Amino acid sequence: MGAFDFVKIFRVNKSISIDLGTANILIYDKQRKKIVLNEPSVVARDRKTGKLIAVGREAREMLGKTPESIQAIKPLQDGVIADIDSTKEMITYFIHKIYGNSLFKPEVMICVPIEVTSVERKALFDAVKGAKKTYIIEEGRAAIIGSGVNISQPEGSMVIDIGGGSTDIAILSLDEIIASKSIRIAGNRFDEDIVRYVKRKYNLLIGDRTAEKIKKEMATAIKVQSPEVMEIKGRDLESGIPNTVEINANEIYEAIEDSLFQIVNSTKEVLEKCPPELAADILDNGIVMTGGGSLIKNFIDMMEKEVGIKVFLSPNPLDSVVLGGGAAFDNKKLLRTLQMKEN
Repeated sequence: MGAFDFVKIFRVNKSISIDLGTANILIYDKQRKKIVLNEPSVVARDRKTGKLIAVGREAREMLGKTPESIQAIKPLQDGVIADIDSTKEMITYFIHKIYGNSLFKPEVMICVPIEVTSVERKALFDAVKGAKKTYIIEEGRAAIIGSGVNISQPEGSMVIDIGGGSTDIAILSLDEIIASKSIRIAGNRFDEDIVRYVKRKYNLLIGDRTAEKIKKEMATAIKVQSPEVMEIKGRDLESGIPNTVEINANEIYEAIEDSLFQIVNSTKEVLEKCPPELAADILDNGIVMTGGGSLIKNFIDMMEKEVGIKVFLSPNPLDSVVLGGGAAFDNKKLLRTLQMKEN
C-alpha cells in the first residue's frame, strides 16, 4: 500500500495535524482532541533488501549501534524532508499504528519551518499524497496558536520556536506573519556542539544520544556558581578504548554558547523589521518561547536580558506546534491564507 492510500478507507471526516520534526513526529487528532502519536523520527532498514526493520522508538534504539547490514537513519534533517521515500513509509507506518486497517481520507495540516523551499514543500505534499486536503502551516505560526495566543487580533505577537532541526522566529498580526526568520540552529546543533567540545577538550568521542542526554540534563544558557557534574562515557581517541570523564554544566554552556547567541541575534534581527505599532504591542505582551530548545535552563532569562523584552515559556513547549496545527482547522480565514493541495 502506498503512503496515505486513503481511497480504500472507511468514509469518516477527520482532520489531523502532523508536526514532522527532525527529532520527533507528532500527530494530533482533531476529532479526538488529543495527540495520538509522539515517536522519534527514525527508520531502520535492511541495506540489501531495503525492507523496513523498525520505525520510531525501536529504530532510535538502533542509532549508532547497527551492524553493516542495517541502516538506521533520520529521514528529516533541519526540519525538512531529506529522504522522501523513508518519510512516506514512516508516516504510513504511524497512521496504520494509530488507526489500524481502517484508514480514511482526512484533511492534513503539515507544520513546517518558515523558510522551506518550493522543492521542500512539494516533497511534503508528496509525503501525504492521497489525503483529502493537505495544508502547510509555518511552525512559528502554529506554535504561537498552540501556545494559546489569539493571532487574529490587530495586535502584534512574537514567537521563538526552537525545535530539533530549526528555530523559527516570527512576528504576527491578523493571522499573518509580518516579519520572520528561520535558522538551522536548534536542538540538534546543540548536540553537535557538545560532541565537538568533548572531543576537543577531553579527546573523547561520544555519540549523539549521549550528547542529547547531557543537553537535557545539564545544558544552561547562563553560567552558574555551583554547576552540576555528570560522568560521561565514550571512546578515547588516543588509546581507542572506552573511557569515562566528568563534565559540568558550565562547560556545556561554553559548548553551546555560540549557537545560543545566534538565536538571540536572529531574534534581534526580526525585531528590527517590526513596524513601530506592533513593536509597542510586543513590548507590552512579551515574547513566547516554545519548542524543546526553550527548556534549556536559564534560556528565558538570557533572552530577556539580551533583547530587553519580557519572555514567557509556552504552556505546551513540546506540543505547541502540533496543537496549533490542529487549532488552525477552526480558523477559516487563516486556512484561506495557507498553501493547500486538494486531491
